[in-house]
Amino acid sequence: MSKHASDGRTTAEHARLAEATGRAEDDLFAANPWYEWGPYLSERAWGTVREDYSDSGDAWEYFPHDHARSRAYRWNEDGMAGLSDIHHDLCLALTLWNGADPILKERMFGLTGPQGNHGEDAKEYWWYLEGLPSHALLQWRYHYPQAEFPYQQLVDENARRGRGDFEFELLDTGVFDDGRFWVVDVTYAKAGPTEVLARITVRNHGPEEADIDVLPTAWFRNTWRSSGSAEIPGLSLDGDAVVVDHPRLRGYRLEAAPASDGTRPEPLFCDNETNTARLFGAAPISPFPKDGINDHIVAGADTVNPDLRGTKAAWRYHLTVAAGETVELRLRLWRPEPTGSAPQSTIWSTTAFDNVLARRHADADEFYRTLAPSDIDPERMRILRQSCAGLIWSKQMYPYRMTTWLDGDPAEPAPPPGHRSGRNTGWRHLDSFDLLAMPDPWEYPWFAAWDLAFHTVPWAHLDPAFAKYQLIVLLKEWFLHPNGALPAYEWSFDDVNPPVHALAALRVFLIDGGEDVEFLERVFQKLLLNFTWWLNRQDPDGNNLIGGGFLGLDNISPLDRSHLPPGVRLEQADGTGWLAYYSAAMLVLALTLADDNDVYEDMVVKFLEQFALITAALDESGLYDPNDGFFYDRLVDAGGNATPIRVQTLVGVIPVLVAVSVPERNSERAQRLSKRFARMVRAKGTGSDQSWRVRTADTERRLLLSLLTEQQLRTVLATLFDEDAFLSPHGLRSLSKQFESPYTLPGTPDAVIDYQPAESRTSMYGGNSNWRGPVWFPVNYLVIRALLQYAQFFGDDFTIDYPTGSGRRLTLRQVADDLADRLVGIWLPDAEGNRPVNGGEKLLQTDPAWKYNHLFYEYFHGDNGAGLGASHQTGWTALVADLILDPPGRSAWIVGSDANPADPW
Repeated sequence: MSKHASDGRTTAEHARLAEATGRAEDDLFAANPWYEWGPYLSERAWGTVREDYSDSGDAWEYFPHDHARSRAYRWNEDGMAGLSDIHHDLCLALTLWNGADPILKERMFGLTGPQGNHGEDAKEYWWYLEGLPSHALLQWRYHYPQAEFPYQQLVDENARRGRGDFEFELLDTGVFDDGRFWVVDVTYAKAGPTEVLARITVRNHGPEEADIDVLPTAWFRNTWRSSGSAEIPGLSLDGDAVVVDHPRLRGYRLEAAPASDGTRPEPLFCDNETNTARLFGAAPISPFPKDGINDHIVAGADTVNPDLRGTKAAWRYHLTVAAGETVELRLRLWRPEPTGSAPQSTIWSTTAFDNVLARRHADADEFYRTLAPSDIDPERMRILRQSCAGLIWSKQMYPYRMTTWLDGDPAEPAPPPGHRSGRNTGWRHLDSFDLLAMPDPWEYPWFAAWDLAFHTVPWAHLDPAFAKYQLIVLLKEWFLHPNGALPAYEWSFDDVNPPVHALAALRVFLIDGGEDVEFLERVFQKLLLNFTWWLNRQDPDGNNLIGGGFLGLDNISPLDRSHLPPGVRLEQADGTGWLAYYSAAMLVLALTLADDNDVYEDMVVKFLEQFALITAALDESGLYDPNDGFFYDRLVDAGGNATPIRVQTLVGVIPVLVAVSVPERNSERAQRLSKRFARMVRAKGTGSDQSWRVRTADTERRLLLSLLTEQQLRTVLATLFDEDAFLSPHGLRSLSKQFESPYTLPGTPDAVIDYQPAESRTSMYGGNSNWRGPVWFPVNYLVIRALLQYAQFFGDDFTIDYPTGSGRRLTLRQVADDLADRLVGIWLPDAEGNRPVNGGEKLLQTDPAWKYNHLFYEYFHGDNGAGLGASHQTGWTALVADLILDPPGRSAWIVGSDANPADPW
């Protein structure tokens, strides 16, 4: 696998082959030292499950934002524009103070789940503008108000508002009026694996001269307190550098040059120790605790170490900046080669600093220019680069040892009984110390299994090795439960997420060139355990009608699907569809592996027969309503009486996603190997409504694995592409717009659902996401993939009305292209220059300081495309990068194409 060249440059060739090498061993970065430093800090560590040692399991209340500046974290760290080493020992991040705030701005503020009228929500404006997978270039931007940050106003006003009201945002407070804010840019550029240059620019966007303190801050993650170690690392001053004393990082120096206006920085030191006196009224651990620098600057307290040493340090620049002017700061984190003499830095007195930054920006230009289609326009290139930057900045170190978390640290008091017997007690084997792709570094600073599978698709374009590692690592013994379950997310590892790992593995395999069969084999072997868990735990009756509960779709049903009334079970159209989907993906994996190893022919038989069983069960289940032409969940009581939940949501679309068009060379093998499946194909051959599943087109005979007949496909698609139902200008809604009039489940007056195109008005699953109307990227993406599989089977003779009732006949491939265009168009300017993602906010639509900075939200308004939910969800929303890099019409999507003769999706 290619590495960086000896001078550290990232070439286009490296970009295509993989800039950084990752392995599914204990030490990801061992094969590539460029991983030593990266954006591994979360934007938020407070309020997380890992930091919660309460009796009640109330993570938000146990470790609130007010504690974050004063209380040492146990497992993770947070900061603005943060970096850390690969072991998460030494951290570097930005701190700011506008002279008016009651506290230093060390981390992003937002509302907790109970505080927000729609759940937790970040209340700041920052963007990820640039990123290379090796972290050789990273750029981050933040808009910081010059007036006092309205912490309490944001809390109070959102508390006053109900779920039917809009959220109260930072822009609504007026703190950005008249342009009175700072534009702060942080750029990291690596001169080598152990040398990181930092340029911080601070522009006064306001109409008057203003003051600001800028404090680049370094600190050690506090591991000594929990372990009881007597060996505590240290930071101390040596001239213009803070030097590091640490067993693994000894010799590193954080050097600070005078600012561009001549301002020299002041070194400040304290300790990353909890301020026990402030928080708990207890004796202090240190006279210079974690918030010592904060108290010294804001209140003039004597809380910084006069001996200029500690475990936390900052370079303080106090700047006075004229209106419209910019001041630049330069720092260097590096470890000199040992020479026996004091290091002599020449980086400030030469053009070396500028040359490194220029080279890295040129590398990034080359990387994305080579990655992107040759005809890409500037707007789509901006979407591509910023979505990929968000992915890269969301890469986090995730340390979490469940036995220690449940039982407590040996040097600390034991946790209360409610903690030790509460959340995730069945996952004592989980022991993570891994780099993971997080959904959102503030709102979701923890992995989520089905989110992560989607993350790997755009990651495969940027760094195939890292994408593969992400899929493999959750299947390792320190994550995968001994019973075969995948952990969902830290709030509840037991929750069930849709089984999309096999699909992701196939897509990553294709993007990487379709040659790494060993990777597929490793994934396949572990997914066999997970597939068996699905059959054993989610189909206890053995009838191939699968439950699973909420299945990642949170509040998409009128009732909580994970907590049903006593004596009632739920037969789920999506659960059954997902298992069929899983079977089909595993079948394609098995077919691919059987090309190299005949042993896998047994697995071809297994998954063909499993698919046949699910198909037969679904055909006989009654989950499909022929009158409506749609699939519905059914509630079944103890007496066997079934009540369909007749609401049209994405639940009824999941069976449509199951479509695998297998060419003759594989379909003949499949039918030969599986007698049962061959009998089914013959029984439903010529003259049957299933005859469309075997077809000869363009002289090639193909088999289509699908849960639907041709007529069912047409009727479901007619509903799906109706603009008065699912089809919006910006993608497919999660609930049909037909339900603007609420639907009530018969006999259950409290089970109500209606079309909610924006934020959720229900508290189900915390109320911080909404599947009752908005456009979500992951299922839209899977619909596009399915359409292309159907198109490959049917060819251009199969057309539909698109949109439904328009009289405009399109092939399924053309429909897939249009749907992809609608999704990408969320960020593209319309004829008036407005981008749907920015909604009705005039400043975001028109002001040059704002409108070119893109956010990649969790979901989007079902009617106008405005961004909603988590604001930095460049996890699965970064699928937009795949739609730009590999548009649906290109052959890489198509099974059995010349570009991908190996055949899998």
